[in-house]
Amino acid sequence: MDLGSSLTVQNARVEVSLSIEGPGVVDFLAHDPDGHVVLVMVEGREWDGSDERLFELQEKINAYASFALDGQLVEKHPELAGKPVCLELRCVAPPDPKTSSFLEVVRRKLEEEGLSFRIQQIGTQSHG
Repeated sequence: MDLGSSLTVQNARVEVSLSIEGPGVVDFLAHDPDGHVVLVMVEGREWDGSDERLFELQEKINAYASFALDGQLVEKHPELAGKPVCLELRCVAPPDPKTSSFLEVVRRKLEEEGLSFRIQQIGTQSHG
């Protein structure tokens, strides 16, 4: 799975099943070429629009936002103080319409808090 080459990985923790199920885990912490600190969450499953998946996504995003906004990021990585922070969702398929609508609301809310949000499609999932 190609996780992209435009980021410099600082600390990586990848679980066997890449998904948003583990809200307490920051999947990747990286820098992008523009100097942003990028907190990357990875969803390796196809989107299904279920309430359960949206709840998992909401929990993961809330944990990432809290990590950035409540000082944990700078506490663990003081060298990143003052750098802009972006939450990035990497997924194997484009979000379904219900999830896309939810993510647009999330993007606006995060921007109000001074965080940016982006989605990047990665690799492809093999069926069969």
